[in-house]
Amino acid sequence: MSTKKLNKIDIQKNKRRRLKVLRLWIFLSALFLILIIILVVLIHPKPENEVCFKYKCFKVETVSTPETREKGLMFRTQLDENRGMLFVFEKENVYPFWMKNTLLPLDMIWINSSKQISYIYANATSCEEVECPPIYPNSTATYVLEINAGLTEFYSINIGDNVEIK
Repeated sequence: MSTKKLNKIDIQKNKRRRLKVLRLWIFLSALFLILIIILVVLIHPKPENEVCFKYKCFKVETVSTPETREKGLMFRTQLDENRGMLFVFEKENVYPFWMKNTLLPLDMIWINSSKQISYIYANATSCEEVECPPIYPNSTATYVLEINAGLTEFYSINIGDNVEIK
C-alpha cells in the first residue's frame, strides 16, 4: 500500500475517533445537566404557607401526600419557633397521629374544614417504642398543624379559634 493510502486511512480513523469522543462528551454533558436539574428540584425548598391565629402566624411546610404526611417531622432535631408543619387532607375526617421517631416535643392542632380549631393535643413527646400509641382527636379535621410544644398556651391558641391559612 502506498503511503498516501495509509495516511488517508489514518486520517479517517482519527476523524471517527474524534467523532466518537465528541459524541461521548455530548452524552456525558447532557447526563450531567439532567442530574443537576434533578438535584435542584429535589433539594429546592418545599412550598411554604402561613397559618395565622389571632396573635401569631407560623410559616409552615405543607405536606399533602401520604408519603410526606407519614414522614412528617420524624428525625428532625430542630424547628424554629415561628415555624411548623401543616398536614393537609383531602376530606374532613378523624386523623390520629403518633410521635414515632419524632424527636421534638410538639403541640398538635386539628383544624376543621371551616378553618376553626377542633382539637389540641399539647406537649406530645417522642415515642421510641416499637408500637407507639396514636393520639386520637375527639373531632374531625381537614388540617393538622404541628408546632413546638408550649406555643399553643403561650399564644393563647384555643379550641374554637378561627384559623387563616395563606
